[in-house]
Amino acid sequence: MATYPETIDYLFSLHRFGIKLGLEAITDILGRLGNPQRQYATFHIAGTNGKGSSSAMLASILQACGYRVGLYTSPHLIDFRERIRVQGADISEGDVSELTEQIRLVANPLSALTFFEFTTALAFRHFMNQQVDIAVVEVGMGGRFDATNVLNPLGVLITGIGFDHEAYLGESLQAIAQEKAGIIRQTAPVVLGPMPGDIGRIFEAHARKWHSPFFRFGQEFSLSESGSMEFTYQGPRWTIPGLRTNLLGRHQMINAVNALALLETAVKGKFSISQAAIRTGLQQVKWRGRLDIIYRDPLIILDGAHNPSGAQVVFDFLHSQIHDCPARKLILVVGMMRDKNHQGFLRVLLPLVDRLILTQPRMERAASVNELKQAVDRVELVPYLLSDSWDAFCQAKEIANPSDLICVTGSLFLVGEVLQRLTHPGPPTLRV
Repeated sequence: MATYPETIDYLFSLHRFGIKLGLEAITDILGRLGNPQRQYATFHIAGTNGKGSSSAMLASILQACGYRVGLYTSPHLIDFRERIRVQGADISEGDVSELTEQIRLVANPLSALTFFEFTTALAFRHFMNQQVDIAVVEVGMGGRFDATNVLNPLGVLITGIGFDHEAYLGESLQAIAQEKAGIIRQTAPVVLGPMPGDIGRIFEAHARKWHSPFFRFGQEFSLSESGSMEFTYQGPRWTIPGLRTNLLGRHQMINAVNALALLETAVKGKFSISQAAIRTGLQQVKWRGRLDIIYRDPLIILDGAHNPSGAQVVFDFLHSQIHDCPARKLILVVGMMRDKNHQGFLRVLLPLVDRLILTQPRMERAASVNELKQAVDRVELVPYLLSDSWDAFCQAKEIANPSDLICVTGSLFLVGEVLQRLTHPGPPTLRV
């Protein structure tokens, strides 16, 4: 059997097959593996932003209820194993290698699997081997043709819609919504997070087509804030006051009530959910790289936002931190992928910025610092250009006063590189 590093090299080599639209390959390989995804209950989570946090909250609450829970998310921050978790623990290196070998042995030699197809099959088989009661599965991209769209879930959550992956999903919010609505394929309840009315009606139409009951944020369920960190969930049947989550930002309250609406509407008669477990799960949930405070004096925040709607969430949080400390200066470290909306992302954040450092993750898809510089539309703001992400982070620390705020953002890959260097000194490897 291959070693773990050899296995990871093989898995990452599958990126050469790119992104394929269609479910034929994933359906074939899962059939050859005995359709493991049918051996446990599932939740299916899609949306432009917030789906990872909502998935983590669902998993944490279900674990607090005493269930054995699988969690499949992407991308990872530091180690591939983060994508596939059972009871909060990453899949082991041995299991990754063993399952990779099993899948390679049974795969159709005439049908090449993409990286995401292969890892989705690996995750679903691991969850079966680990005898999970339920798996929370995050869509990779879009929905209709995503490799995860082979489930018969208890319920579906669409967290919200924004611009991202336009080359694959479409150039309008309506087109993107149509793609994401493709995970509505049966009578399971559908929970819709905050979104414009015309976009919401696209999902409502798909739900009606499948006779799926749907529940909308602000209508069938709602959020009431009772303090800066405390909120009440009001659903069709449940009213739960005094809730808190240890994930920062108002948007995490929204993610929490989205998750609670899914639990309330989808698990009746199947899983028992207590208020005590809800409170415990929300307070214990962990989700690295999202408004993640790693240091104080100066305050250092890492966030993997990579599109304009994600930038707005970061802006709101940073604005509150600057408002509470008038002498504080904001030093922004930004690195992004080449296919993202650089100008739209930066335009949201730059009004707050005192110092700007542009960098790039060690990835072939990363935008160069000069490409990012072209998207800066504040003439008086002259950015530092440092191609090495660790050099960029160190430069930010060097110019910061103890009262200042450093925010590293623009890509989860950039956030992962910084976290890796902080926890495992030494240069990160090139990722694809």
